[in-house]
Amino acid sequence: MSTDPTTPPAAPTNFIHEIIDGHNASGRFGGKVHTRFPPEPNGYLHIGHAKSICLNFGIAKKYGGKCNLRFDDTNPTKEDIEYVNSIQEDVRWLGFEWDGLYYASDYFEQIYQWAELLIEKGKAYVDSSTLDEIREQRGTVTQPGIANQYRSRSVKENLDLFRRMRAGEFPDGAHVLRAKIDMAHTNMLLRDPVIYRIRHAHHHRTGDAWCLYPMYDFAHGYSDSIEGITHSICTLEFEIHRPLYDWLIEAVGIYHPQQIEFARLNLTYTVMSKRKLLELVEAKIVSGWDDPRMPTIAGIRRRGYTPAAMRDFCETIGVTRFNGMTDLVVLENAVRNDLNKSAPRVMGVLKPLKIVLTNYPEGQTEEFDCINNPEDPSAGSRKVPFSRELYIERDDFMEDPPKQFFRLAPGREVRLRWAYVIKCEEAVKDPATGEIVELRCTYDPETKGGNTPDGRKIKSTIHWVSAPHALSTEVRLYSPLFSVEDLASIPETEDWKTYLSPTSLVVIPDAKLEPSVKTQAVGYRCQFERLGYFCLDRDSTSEKLVFNRTVTLKDEWAKIQKKGG
Repeated sequence: MSTDPTTPPAAPTNFIHEIIDGHNASGRFGGKVHTRFPPEPNGYLHIGHAKSICLNFGIAKKYGGKCNLRFDDTNPTKEDIEYVNSIQEDVRWLGFEWDGLYYASDYFEQIYQWAELLIEKGKAYVDSSTLDEIREQRGTVTQPGIANQYRSRSVKENLDLFRRMRAGEFPDGAHVLRAKIDMAHTNMLLRDPVIYRIRHAHHHRTGDAWCLYPMYDFAHGYSDSIEGITHSICTLEFEIHRPLYDWLIEAVGIYHPQQIEFARLNLTYTVMSKRKLLELVEAKIVSGWDDPRMPTIAGIRRRGYTPAAMRDFCETIGVTRFNGMTDLVVLENAVRNDLNKSAPRVMGVLKPLKIVLTNYPEGQTEEFDCINNPEDPSAGSRKVPFSRELYIERDDFMEDPPKQFFRLAPGREVRLRWAYVIKCEEAVKDPATGEIVELRCTYDPETKGGNTPDGRKIKSTIHWVSAPHALSTEVRLYSPLFSVEDLASIPETEDWKTYLSPTSLVVIPDAKLEPSVKTQAVGYRCQFERLGYFCLDRDSTSEKLVFNRTVTLKDEWAKIQKKGG
């Protein structure tokens, strides 16, 4: 074994890589790797799908293979071209490009022909029972199912009925086609599953050409086979479906991909159910699929998350076969780490408190060079105006500070970031409310740039904005949408929506920002110094900008939870 310290460490692996390595070593699939990402176009993708996207496309890249994007569009009543378009946008935003764009509906005719082949082989039959009867006849985990009278229909009769189903002779629910497997099988999915149903519905691609649609389980494996997929990777809940996947392919004698299951992503304080996300949208609890509180890729993109952060997050959490819960902190740290390297710094004040520098010349303005990003010297610097009247953060002043408070207070000096050292001389109060409305301060002209030539120590540095030059801005502070860590722990008898956090969105209507942000485009990401990372929202207008808080500088949420807040 080599001990050469210059030898780079082996690339991180996971159990799926190990399976593929075994297949390549044995010559299975001829050493080829061809994956696919197969979403149903019935909603917007969420963070859990991002993990699957990164996995499938990442495997193809690692092995020099291919990855398809295929829409499993077998349920026309729930699908829409809006979802098709959004999914393509999400995949590209994450940084991936598919080798082929396909739809299960591309294969409807071939899949139908295989259904007829199953009938001809005596492995499928038309059942005229109601869906309630079929459910009742399926049995339980401790009792075998019951074969009904339709199971013994002849091949001729089944073919005739199936073809008439396709021709549109029957209404929805009149008949279904079932695979004839084993009504006593311990895996209930193999107790003659329904593989076709009548549905007189307009399809977003095939129009009204079909009124007979394959079930997802039936179309999925056949679509994989047609495309030459080598490794059909899906989440762990489909492990129980794998015997049916295998049976359907083997029953018609076609090319057989390998299905592999991995644990899906579960994130604290987050709901990942498409059905529940749709309910939030339809009930107008959120503003839409791209509400920045939503875990959809559209939502996190609008909030200001970066593709690189999402890819790093998916790499960090890894791929396992064991269901678990990932702390939201892991995701937020990935976002912080990426934005810390890439986001320019600006100064902004969320809760403005006015300062008047009484010894600064009236009407004078000067500019200071402020470094854009201390983590990236190539980012350069910007000019920020300074004047007699400033805004500071209200939380940076206390009239009667405790011992560990080192920011501004009466008689105390602080350093203004990049500018001067100032001293608070007087706090002006509203006579009616007693609220402090203005601070009268003096500045030390010998401390330009924040330096102290006499060597005196200044314990605190605070940010500021020049009042005459400040941009009045709306800032939206986002926190987790739910107040409970594990939504799966909510009893089914309770309404999960009662656990929505009342503080998931706090709007600050009149924050003050330095003028450098005025010309930035929607999607611009930056760090408000000492406050967090923010992103310019599409609701911005020429009259007023709107910024979304992407993530705090520190894990404030964890602090709140630790305190029991």
